Amino acid sequence: MTNRENLIRALRRDHPRRVPFDMTLCPAHIETLKKKTGLEDYHTYFEFPYRYVELNPTTAKNDYTRYYRNLPAAARPLSWNPEWGVFALPGSIAHFEEMLHPMEHFEGAEEIAAYPFPDYNEDYRWEGMDAKIAALKEQDLIAIAFMQMTIFEVAWYLRGIENFMIDLVDDNRDFAETLLDTITGIRIGMAKKYAGAGIDILMLGDDVSTQLDMMISPDLYRELIKPRLAKVIKAARDVKPGILIFYHGDGNLQAIIPDLIEAGVDILNPVQPECMDPALIKAQYGSRLSFWGTIGTQTTLPFGSAGEVKEAVKKSIETVGAGGGLLIAPTHMIEPDVPWENIEAFIEAVKEYGTY
Repeated sequence: MTNRENLIRALRRDHPRRVPFDMTLCPAHIETLKKKTGLEDYHTYFEFPYRYVELNPTTAKNDYTRYYRNLPAAARPLSWNPEWGVFALPGSIAHFEEMLHPMEHFEGAEEIAAYPFPDYNEDYRWEGMDAKIAALKEQDLIAIAFMQMTIFEVAWYLRGIENFMIDLVDDNRDFAETLLDTITGIRIGMAKKYAGAGIDILMLGDDVSTQLDMMISPDLYRELIKPRLAKVIKAARDVKPGILIFYHGDGNLQAIIPDLIEAGVDILNPVQPECMDPALIKAQYGSRLSFWGTIGTQTTLPFGSAGEVKEAVKKSIETVGAGGGLLIAPTHMIEPDVPWENIEAFIEAVKEYGTY
């Protein structure tokens, strides 16, 4: 069975040969890997069965600084989401950043129409995409498009979380819906293009919950976010019916898991064990969902022993992985407080226990 076949079968709950795995290393751990092996590309080093594809760089020259009042000299475009015009200040720890918001002082929906949004759907950004995806498939790799922070998160990145939450429930609701619709339109265009180019997995998602409960009420989610997410998914499936839809949502989003399924989600990530029981979620929804994650980055990986890491992996494979439906992974980026020995223990355990 090829890598591609195994991963697709795992995510479709269709008799895979082994449990696939992945992880995301922070810059500090990438440096550790480089010192140990001379390599920085951990996707290749650990033989992950997929790769991400990226759009061609933008040629747009937008001056977003004019949207900020008294922008500090140290401010810079947000490192992991720069094209929306969101700036940040360097954080005090590792790679973390303090986010700033270009629409913080907007007063009316007409200002949204004048804002220079990313040019993701311009043809030049997509030149060669078909060939990139075809090349990955020839290498027995799954091609993934990353479009997380799909709607809700981008909206509050632009507006600021407090302002946006107030917009949702007061007389500025028109502003919030205009912003959501504008972002959704961009995402629909991207979804169509990714699907048309032959992508295997479309990664969507928004953090809409804390570790206790939802950030907004389930009813408000169903009214404002779910229909827009469903439109993005439908746009992709209208072009490629068999595309797999991945949804990332940190925290405890149990209240909306049925809504995600109804919207068209196939794969739920990260299923944090600190606030949800992965085995219970599997029992409830495992006939309709697959799962990507389940290994805690707030508990087991940073604070457990190597033996405890292996035991957590074994338990997840035996429960969430029963019958397929699991790509096992840490639930978030592996931060600097995780010992390298625990990373090695995670990989060793997957290889030891992950064969069906």
